[in-house]
Amino acid sequence: MKGIESLVETAMKYKEKGLKEKEIATELSLSVDTVNWLLTRNVKDEKPPIDVQIGWRSIGVFGGRIGLLAAMMSDIILEEMEKMDADFDTVVGIAINGIPLATLISDALGKELCIYRPREHERQSGGGALSSNYAGVDGKRVIIVDDVISTGETMQGTIRDLEEEGAEPVLCVVTVNKDSKDEVIGVPLRGLIRARVIG
Repeated sequence: MKGIESLVETAMKYKEKGLKEKEIATELSLSVDTVNWLLTRNVKDEKPPIDVQIGWRSIGVFGGRIGLLAAMMSDIILEEMEKMDADFDTVVGIAINGIPLATLISDALGKELCIYRPREHERQSGGGALSSNYAGVDGKRVIIVDDVISTGETMQGTIRDLEEEGAEPVLCVVTVNKDSKDEVIGVPLRGLIRARVIG
């Protein structure tokens, strides 16, 4: 129970700082449902939603460790492109945790870099924005990179927005896949690690 109480305390601190539920979920690597439960429920009386927290701080505090993750993700991307007998033009990093991974993958594979910022309340339908300081995606085949996929809502919105901008998403790559799916609205999904609750 101490772990849950600690999560409640951390979630409350983020809420007091003005972060929205999705932003807190991103920071804690939890689903939005779990964050809502942490913020609004009496944790002693009710069971939490089924979720798996992914803590990757020991990786995230050093650029070299993030680089090692990006190298593994780059290897998976090359493997998938070979299987598909395909190529791609641009690596799209989903803000915030997908950005350092996408940056290093883009550098390692010699591809353009694009940054996508999801919008808080329009996850599944899209409504996010591409940063104008990075590569555009019109007419390009893109790889989408993020740290964790839970419900898939952020990835779905990203795919839809990229398609609206004229891109062709060909692969999604994440550090941890908390779902059982191997695709997101028709786009193949690969994760370095698959985490599932059994039971």
